[in-house]
Amino acid sequence: MVKKLLLLFVSSTLISLSSYAQTTRNYIEENLPLAQELMKENHIPASIILGIAIHESAAGTSKIARYLNNHFGVKGDNKSKKIKSSYKGYESVEDSYNHFIEFMHSRSAFAKLFDKYDEDDYLNWARGIQKGGYASSRSWASQVIGLIKKYELFKYDDLPPSKLQPVPVAKLKVNKAKPITLQKTDS
Repeated sequence: MVKKLLLLFVSSTLISLSSYAQTTRNYIEENLPLAQELMKENHIPASIILGIAIHESAAGTSKIARYLNNHFGVKGDNKSKKIKSSYKGYESVEDSYNHFIEFMHSRSAFAKLFDKYDEDDYLNWARGIQKGGYASSRSWASQVIGLIKKYELFKYDDLPPSKLQPVPVAKLKVNKAKPITLQKTDS
């Protein structure tokens, strides 16, 4: 009986993790064009924008994301009658993304990052945003970086040719086969 319960628990956990991964992939696909547009206009990596949004909104599934369109955990006023929250409410997901960029530009601790780091330096952006006080958790930057790596969000940043990783060429190993001799048989 214990083995069956353990197997059921492990199976449901794996299904849940697989489902969350698919939800996250869908979230990335839906929000990637906006993140890349904001990257081009503001020179902040799309990977950072998406990584933070995934982290702060549980890939769009958190209550504040669903009811308030808040994908970055920004606190403020809201007019929601569905949930009581100290988080800011937005008319749309796009408004939340745009406000995140405005927030980064308007706070001196974050504004200096735009001059300091390129749009392909997601590691330092994440660390700089954490040092600027965006989140109180000491592991926040590591968690965002982990999401960026797990979902390969860095592929969506504008990488200069010098930083592009060369695609490894597969080496084919050719075995020299002995020639086949066909013999004619009488039938």
